[in-house]
Amino acid sequence: MSERKGRTHWKRFAIGAVPTVIATAAVAVSMAQGALAASFSISGSDFKVSAGKLSGSGFGNYATVDVAKNGKHVPVAVSSIKDATIVDMCQSVPVDIPVLGTYTMSLKAGGEGTAVKAKNLYIDMTDLQAKKGTFNNVDIGVAVGAMTKGQVNPKDHVDPNGYAQQADSVEIIDAHQTVWASSAGTFELSGLHMNIAAGRHDCF
Repeated sequence: MSERKGRTHWKRFAIGAVPTVIATAAVAVSMAQGALAASFSISGSDFKVSAGKLSGSGFGNYATVDVAKNGKHVPVAVSSIKDATIVDMCQSVPVDIPVLGTYTMSLKAGGEGTAVKAKNLYIDMTDLQAKKGTFNNVDIGVAVGAMTKGQVNPKDHVDPNGYAQQADSVEIIDAHQTVWASSAGTFELSGLHMNIAAGRHDCF
């Protein structure tokens, strides 16, 4: 990273993100042993979220476990952004409707130059792929309880001594995410369009 002080591209950042997988597994073991408890029940189905550009200030990344209504434990990496903007956002999830078959629930917003805005955004994901990612003044390997740039969702139960990453700001281009849950303090969706249609219509 010497050629770009304070900045790192996604491919390099991903190398440092490997310990997050290990930390997530450790959290899952702790939950199985009763050391931690998940904060809320998720649906048990992941969904796709894509963005032409996701950017913001106050970035954090840490591991926790979401719990489905049926009791299934899902280890996730949480990306938190204090102030986020999203351009060309798409969210899709297939649902099976008795008799009628598979339908897709979709949400699109932030097109035509009007970005989606979110405060205290938390994305619980199991996979992220992007064309490019830039993280400014990144800290890799900081303790969860010692983060000052990023933040932890107060509803998440985490080990304060666990592994985390943080950065002053982040910009991710052409992001494709597999997400299990997402929440925000406020979510301003410009150009919002929600619909349900027969068949599979995934965002990517």
